[in-house]
Amino acid sequence: MKKTFALLFFLFISAVAAMQAQVQFKVTQKRVSPTEVDLIFTGTIARGWHVYSTDVEDGGPTKATFNIDAASGARLKGGLQAGPGVKRKMDPVFQMEVSYFENSCTFTQRIELTEKDYRLEGYLQYGACDDRNCLPPTSVECTVSGSDGPAAAASAAPVPAAQAGAKAAQAEPAAAAGTPAAPDAQAAAPAATPADTAAAAQTAAASGPLEAAAPAAVTAADRSEWWTPVIDELEALGGSGAGVAERAWWYIFLMGFAGGLIALCTPCVWPIIPMTVSFFLKRSGNRRKGIRDAVLYGCSIVVIYVALGLVITTIFGANALNDLSTNAVFNILFFLMLLVFAASFFGGFEITLPSSWGSAVDSKAERTTGLLSIFLMAFTLSLVSFSCTGPIIGFLLVEVSTSGGSALAPTIGMLGFALALALPFTLFALFPAWLKSAPKSGGWLNTVKVTLGFLELAFALKFLSVADLAYGWHLLDRETFLALWIVIFALLGFYLLGKIRFPHDDEQHHTGVTRFFLALCSLAFAIYMVPGLWGAPLKAVSAFAPPMSTQDFNLDQVKVEAQFRDYDAGMAYARQAGKPVIVDFTGHGCVNCRKMEMAVWHDAKVRDLLTKDYVLISLYVDEKTRLPETLVVRENGKETKLRTVGDRWSYLQRSKFGANAQPFYVLLDNEGKPLNSAYTFDESVDHFVEFLQKGLDTYRSR
Repeated sequence: MKKTFALLFFLFISAVAAMQAQVQFKVTQKRVSPTEVDLIFTGTIARGWHVYSTDVEDGGPTKATFNIDAASGARLKGGLQAGPGVKRKMDPVFQMEVSYFENSCTFTQRIELTEKDYRLEGYLQYGACDDRNCLPPTSVECTVSGSDGPAAAASAAPVPAAQAGAKAAQAEPAAAAGTPAAPDAQAAAPAATPADTAAAAQTAAASGPLEAAAPAAVTAADRSEWWTPVIDELEALGGSGAGVAERAWWYIFLMGFAGGLIALCTPCVWPIIPMTVSFFLKRSGNRRKGIRDAVLYGCSIVVIYVALGLVITTIFGANALNDLSTNAVFNILFFLMLLVFAASFFGGFEITLPSSWGSAVDSKAERTTGLLSIFLMAFTLSLVSFSCTGPIIGFLLVEVSTSGGSALAPTIGMLGFALALALPFTLFALFPAWLKSAPKSGGWLNTVKVTLGFLELAFALKFLSVADLAYGWHLLDRETFLALWIVIFALLGFYLLGKIRFPHDDEQHHTGVTRFFLALCSLAFAIYMVPGLWGAPLKAVSAFAPPMSTQDFNLDQVKVEAQFRDYDAGMAYARQAGKPVIVDFTGHGCVNCRKMEMAVWHDAKVRDLLTKDYVLISLYVDEKTRLPETLVVRENGKETKLRTVGDRWSYLQRSKFGANAQPFYVLLDNEGKPLNSAYTFDESVDHFVEFLQKGLDTYRSR
């Protein structure tokens, strides 16, 4: 087992290193004159990879560019220059000639110093690909600063537009409610067209500087108005939807309870039930005392597992759990952990705690009496059954911790798990005759384990998909995900029919009726997913599969996609077009968001309202694209740092609408005022149509 974990750890480190080490840049500075400095970016490129040069045409891969975040006493002189070694070829994918570097590359940007004290903050942005994959646009940050520039401006030449925009962003104070500052617009600037606005928003979503996404006609006053809190107005209209997470507690409890029932039907737990109940009834000498001991035994199980949930709750807070839900490192760890659990259930090895732990606790239980003895017996059960319950508990804790929406989610999940696990010990003590009719131990217990192995394998892909979506790797797009699920559930069906055997399976010459119907369901589910490879919606798996936007080959022409992924840009276009806005707070890892999009948005009535009468703005609160600079806002009397695009949208949801759960839909007029109460997860098409129509009527009446 130690070797298995060591290999797993090595593979994980290797995977992370491989993702980060394709291209490595070193930044140096060279003073070429009293008023000029060269920034030199020297890159080392992994074998098989290439970095695109500076002269790639629009519509092609990401070309190398240099961008300014902030500048004072310094400005760009000319554009970014590519060094020697550039190669050219006709790219069949982009259908254009592209220039690129292999093995190594050099880019140089000249900076002109205009004042004695100078400082320029900027970054090189580049694209890199190999024959199969491409990295997202990647930035190399740098700073040039000093006090050895010319005593006065070298010339009276006008400041470049990019520099002026950066200065405006620095100088402008934040808008009301801690709105992150953005460059002011010039009054004479022409109004942006819808296409320009949409293109700017998409560019911003991809590259990070969201302030650049808004049309030129947007002013600081507009942003202040759009970001002003409307929590009271939402409450007056019927609620802000902030309590959506509380309703999910029932789901978390039921998930834990179902996990406990599954754990009962494993070879490590089921055979222990009759032995334990008989032991209590015989040891006590009278039935009443035996029932009392069995009830205390069940309560001890509840205490032990709830304590485990409390430990998770203590270690992590609600914000940390939300970060874990889309953090690439943790999701890859969860993916690998579930792979290990699946291999264990298939019979590859046993995940067991040190035998000395169980022996020590068991011997302690024999030497004690009363409540402590019963508690130690329950603790012994937890230790010796870990090889079966551990993977179930691990999956349950990971799932509820990263999708529960509350720091209490692990505790609630463990409460449900423990109650289901403890219930049979109490019920069989109360009604001993039931033991005679209970199924006997046998090969069916191992069938349950192997079936769980297939399910753990399927759910492992979900965690890999969340990391893939949050960081835009495109390693596990929708059709790839569905292809793997089709194979997994088809193999599960063949296993249940006896066509596949694992190490601990019994020899059998016939297939039971229960196994046959389960195999029928598994194979039918696999066939159901096949049309999804060509774009079928597959509402039954929409909560787990990547969104339709990642599908490469799609015969389904019905699409409902956000016109904007930037709030300010969408609001500006809505004002220009004279339409109300629906703001969709969503997430790449949001299960219920995908359910709403597939089950509700694809309805013809909803689709017409969203595409014709509203401007749809989708804001991904788990988007990991870095902002050009960290924004600091005050929230609840404390300073909060916004580092990513998702941080910014999450802050908008909390500060303006008083909510922090997804999905979350709110209808706004062109001044940022709500038109109806907020709408959360509800798969009723009629309710959603009523929600949209009421907002539209309110907008028209205003």
